[in-house]
Amino acid sequence: MHSIRFAVRALGAVAFTALVAASLPNAATTARAASPATGANAPAIDPANFDPTCKACDDFYQFATGGWAKRTTLPTGRARWGGFDELAERNRNVLHGVLEDAAKATGAPAGSDTQKLGTFYRACMDTDAIEKAGTTPVAPLLDTIASAHDLPSLVTTIAALQRTGVDGGLGLRARPDTKDSTKQIAAMGFGGLGLPDRDYYLSGGEHFTGIRKSYHDYVAAQLANLGDDPAKAQTEAAAVIALETTLASATPKRADLRDPYKTYNPTPVSELQALAPHIPWKAYFAAYAAPSFDTIDLSVPSFVTAYDEQLATTPLDVWKAYLRFHVADAYANALPKRFDDTSFAFRSGVLLGVKEQLPRWQRCTTSTDAALRDVLGKAYVTAAFPPSAKGRAQALVDNLQRTLHDDIGTLAWMSPQTKTRAVEKLAAFTKKIGYPDKWEDYSALQLPPGAPFASYIAAVRRWNDTRTIARIGTPTDRGRWGMTPPTVNAYYNPSNNEIVFPAGILGPPFFNPTADDAVNYGAIGAVIGHEMTHGFDDQGRQFDAQGNLRDWWTANDAAAFKTKAQCIVDEFDAFEPAPGAHENGRLVQGEAIADLGGLTIAYKAFERTAQAKAHKSIGGYTPEQRFFLAYAQVWRSIATEGYIRQIAATNEHPWSKYRVIGTLSNMPEFQSAFKCAATDKMVRKDRCQIW
Repeated sequence: MHSIRFAVRALGAVAFTALVAASLPNAATTARAASPATGANAPAIDPANFDPTCKACDDFYQFATGGWAKRTTLPTGRARWGGFDELAERNRNVLHGVLEDAAKATGAPAGSDTQKLGTFYRACMDTDAIEKAGTTPVAPLLDTIASAHDLPSLVTTIAALQRTGVDGGLGLRARPDTKDSTKQIAAMGFGGLGLPDRDYYLSGGEHFTGIRKSYHDYVAAQLANLGDDPAKAQTEAAAVIALETTLASATPKRADLRDPYKTYNPTPVSELQALAPHIPWKAYFAAYAAPSFDTIDLSVPSFVTAYDEQLATTPLDVWKAYLRFHVADAYANALPKRFDDTSFAFRSGVLLGVKEQLPRWQRCTTSTDAALRDVLGKAYVTAAFPPSAKGRAQALVDNLQRTLHDDIGTLAWMSPQTKTRAVEKLAAFTKKIGYPDKWEDYSALQLPPGAPFASYIAAVRRWNDTRTIARIGTPTDRGRWGMTPPTVNAYYNPSNNEIVFPAGILGPPFFNPTADDAVNYGAIGAVIGHEMTHGFDDQGRQFDAQGNLRDWWTANDAAAFKTKAQCIVDEFDAFEPAPGAHENGRLVQGEAIADLGGLTIAYKAFERTAQAKAHKSIGGYTPEQRFFLAYAQVWRSIATEGYIRQIAATNEHPWSKYRVIGTLSNMPEFQSAFKCAATDKMVRKDRCQIW
């Protein structure tokens, strides 16, 4: 699943993913419109966002967003803040209202949506009850770990914990068959690391060394919170990190995972014993209550072998300490304050530079959205997303799709044979807008009032795992969504060949019904084009119209694409978002290709509008200039250095600044709109162009 923007793991500091447009100064567009997401007024374009001391052709990001950055400070509890965070916050306020009402409805019928929402949210907010419950809600998990007495019981314990959201590194799931997306197959990935990425364990330098020391202290502190003697906890922490470091060494680099052929390894179950002889596979699958299957897709077979070796060589007591720590880590925000504070201090403080927790209600609102996805999503849509908004978004998507169709026909580097297949794939896109046509059935999930919050978390995780495992061997349900309706984000799913735009992103400032076309095409148009282009980026292009991994390109066309993509890789390798921290061009190429292709297609679609054809300036800016200003202001962001470093090290999305500079410097349309000279910094000499 390829989304429009990044997110990072941080307890107490949630990162959303989206594009946000701003607007320009003039009487026609400074009128305020009611947001379909919140009912709040939102400006179209704010001239105060500009930095007039910077020339547009020198650094367009600074020119378009520097004024906003100078007057904006990070809100309490945030590692990053930008325009899309503002929209996400407004959406969260809508959810907050829904949940507060549900929490007050103590007489709601048992099993009803209102009862589930109210019970879950109320338990999350009841910190006194959480303190009183102590570690009792996770005692069954800890007892399971304590009862492991040999290697077979250890492996079944790992499986049992995986089902409750505790990542022990050996997880089973269902996923579409990469080469036959009509069916769901058993699959096993890799994991088990407590730090954000393998490089945090293996890289040298003061930055990573300091993080590893703090992580040791964090692991020891959580084990002490569970009742271990502090001195023993220190020893255990060292052993836990040594185990994780070995697993990290067997974990592929993120950029290497972009090749879907490398991560598709269907393996007969009968061969698993030779691959990993110490794992009791029959008992392991039984612990998941998995249906019978003959083949399993191993993302990285070598990781399974390395994991098996650690099962055989790492002492049982070390594995138990490792699993106990991961229980505390996975449930920290649902346990007493000492667990939550310890987790926040490391995950948000050390890693991201955040000084204070978000208010409890914000964290509980986010937790409820993540846990009761469609239950809360239905309430959000009722409150915030009228049918007219879906229709307007559909028209924009259709327009961009027609434009990309025409653009494919003009590509000089692509042969007629590949063009025909590309057009077929584009026409086969499933377009999901706003919310699911069919909501997920949550009737089997029971949340009786009065239980501790951590018990509800465990219940939801087990329920979700049961549903996931039950899909093994069944037809793929292409109607399911990967994001909740209030999410400020969008995504492309290659296995379904679908583009998805949740209701949460379809409001001002992304899509403003009172703004001119230049603003909307530069903002939500760029989002739509971005997701469409993902179908043809370095990963997406390898899947056909039915969502199957299949080489439908001629050899010459594939070679031409790779050459053009390498231009993007080289460009982004040179960007340095934080001192000593460079972008990874191979890792971010898919998102950078989608940014460039998406904005190019959005611009071509905009050129077909009456506003573009009339070519009348508004507030001193031409329609073309307004288009690019809207796009740049989408990415206005400030962040802690820790956040930026983590994005650079782990995320497939480039940092916001380079999504503007890196994209626009490749577009002659931008150069023309702002009359940039060939020698200006915003004009790339070796221009990258694909679409």
